Amino acid sequence: MDEALQRLKQQEDEVKELETQLFSRPEFNDNRKIEELRAENEKLNYRANILIRNIEELKKQQPQAISTGAKHDDNKDKKQPSQTKSNEKKQDDSKNNKQQSQTKSTEKKQDDSKTNKQQSQTKSSELNQNDNKNKKPTTTTTTTSNKTYFTSGAQGDSQHSYRVLDTLISLFEQAIRKAFPEDVTLPVLVVPGRQTDYQCNSAMPIAQKLTAAGKKIAPTEVAKIIVENLPKHEIFGDIQFSGPGFINVTIAAAFVSEQIRNILLKGILPPNVLNIVDNHGSQGEHKKPKVVIDFSAPNIAKEMHVGHLRSTIIGDSIARLLEYVGFDVLRLNHLGDWGTQFGMLIAHLRDKFPEYKTKSPPIGDLLSFYKESKKRFDNEPDFKQRAYECVVKLQAFDPDIIHAWKLTCDVSRQDFEYIYKELDIKIIDRGESFYQSRMIDVVKELESKNLLKLEEGRKVMYLPDIDVPLTIVKTDGSFTYDTSDMATIKQRLEEENGDWLIYVIDSGQALHMQSIFAGARVAGWTKGKNVRIDHVGFGVVLGEDGKKLKSRSGETIRLRDLLDEGLGRSMAKLKETDRQNVLTPEEIEKAQKSVAYACIKYADLSHNRNSDYIFSFDRMLDIRGNTAAYLLYAYTRIRSIGRTAGVDQATLKATAHDIELNFEIEERELKLAKCIIKYADIFTRVLDELLMHGLCEFMYQLATTFTDFYDRCYCVEKDKVTGEVRLNYRRILLCEATANVLKQCFEILGIQPLERM
Repeated sequence: MDEALQRLKQQEDEVKELETQLFSRPEFNDNRKIEELRAENEKLNYRANILIRNIEELKKQQPQAISTGAKHDDNKDKKQPSQTKSNEKKQDDSKNNKQQSQTKSTEKKQDDSKTNKQQSQTKSSELNQNDNKNKKPTTTTTTTSNKTYFTSGAQGDSQHSYRVLDTLISLFEQAIRKAFPEDVTLPVLVVPGRQTDYQCNSAMPIAQKLTAAGKKIAPTEVAKIIVENLPKHEIFGDIQFSGPGFINVTIAAAFVSEQIRNILLKGILPPNVLNIVDNHGSQGEHKKPKVVIDFSAPNIAKEMHVGHLRSTIIGDSIARLLEYVGFDVLRLNHLGDWGTQFGMLIAHLRDKFPEYKTKSPPIGDLLSFYKESKKRFDNEPDFKQRAYECVVKLQAFDPDIIHAWKLTCDVSRQDFEYIYKELDIKIIDRGESFYQSRMIDVVKELESKNLLKLEEGRKVMYLPDIDVPLTIVKTDGSFTYDTSDMATIKQRLEEENGDWLIYVIDSGQALHMQSIFAGARVAGWTKGKNVRIDHVGFGVVLGEDGKKLKSRSGETIRLRDLLDEGLGRSMAKLKETDRQNVLTPEEIEKAQKSVAYACIKYADLSHNRNSDYIFSFDRMLDIRGNTAAYLLYAYTRIRSIGRTAGVDQATLKATAHDIELNFEIEERELKLAKCIIKYADIFTRVLDELLMHGLCEFMYQLATTFTDFYDRCYCVEKDKVTGEVRLNYRRILLCEATANVLKQCFEILGIQPLERM
């Protein structure tokens, strides 16, 4: 034990010495990533000290156990045999339990230390991607209420769509509660079926639970009882039994027809799901729940690269879905716009453009400007000193320095705005600088609530069920990312009055986000609020070689370059099919951007965000399979049907009022109609899980179902003898409903579909 303790202390001293030598080198004095790792390294040292203290305590406790055992031996002859055995057993159990507890605690902290070490080294997006291969799925949700199926409002109204699956869940729940009122925990399991429209699978688990309680009953009998207690409803067509108690439900064709008519007349209404979080209206005031969503978050003075792609695309699509269903959405861009690197940039700006106060400096390439300032910082001691002075003045909010700081931020924003405009991303910049003064208030509040503990010169905040505390104030009195993120979440909860907070940040930040969410609860900022907080994690973008996507030179790919390559490949694909001879110059340019950006977005969103995915333009642009190219082609194909028939939108809407929509005539018509009306349930599930690939899977299913319908069911027929053209309006209206649903799905994904291509 002494040898292990001595070795640990020796290794700690060696690490500190190496760290001092390494970080004293000039190239590390103004490197943001190194600063982040330096702060996290302090946490690792802190955890190492915890392990050392645990070992020391364990060492002290062992002699005490031996001493206590000796006392029991001395007193053995003075006690009756039964008492002796009892005491010996208690002593042995106590010793074993204590040692097992200490061993488990030490092993757990060691394991956590390894896990946290990986997490702490992933603060920046580039480092996150390096470690993401070992990630776990991360949609971390914090809420004061349990998630439930959204059966409330499932049957729609004048402003909301009808949710078929949720309606069935509600009906079967009523039947089960009525049939078996003695147990309100009996499961309600209703899912889309393979050989039928929907299937209730509750009978078997209910039978097992009742049998275990002493009431033996077969699953088939349970199924019959459930069906006997089902309320009468227009949604039910046919109900059959199969296997050990499965209840197969066929949706009534008349009900399906009515839902299609509503889609044609009222549009693609959103589902009524605002009750996913509670309103915070006061004095009976009704208001839309507010969602604050944090995504994209590039760093000032750095160009956006492929590492920012997933957060930007996923965050935008989630925000679009939230806005569509009626939430009040605040889209925030948590820019990295504060730190020591700005002292270097400002000093270089003042030297190179002394008239910066009155004349905007012509900085075209901020990255080159940054490299120039970094080179001077490393090689010119006088410049380095002035850079440090600029940092001090920046933190003191000196007016001239703040003006120079804003100029550098504005140059970066121009590059960001180009990306956002091309990808049709709407977002409000609110960088780290916004929270600087609020961090001071957070520290004061946490101290006043006795939530901070002084540990080795640092002020840390311990959290329940999390071994590693938040570092709120470092040994030199400065703040950390923990402090900044605590100030951020407090502002969003208390100033923005957010009902739902969403952080779209890579999966490497899972533990950090869990700590911040726990910190907010411990601080009392969520008390009395039915607030939902989610960390929407995601994996890494890989190249076709299965490794992190990089350029041929091994550098991180600029996002602007990636978009440009997409545009080039898109145009080449269009020219392969002679589209330039069919479309006008304006239409071909629109098609070029639509196909390029749609392929990039859909390739990301169609994969489970918790997984890595391979970025391949060849696959994206393939019109076969589940790709944006295929879906865009399917959509333009549907829109061409109306043009071929010579029927405009007004005529179709007028026809939808009175025409008989009897889809039972043709099996494929009914199949397509049933697929169309699933959209509201799909939107609801995607919103609850924040997994956009579910929406992409639905779009692909809808497009392939339509293709099967269109290949066999003619909408426009020409008599070969007379030449007379006959229009099947029922089928044309079914095409219109399909196109309208697909268009709404495209809008949610941030994709611009084409009427002609």
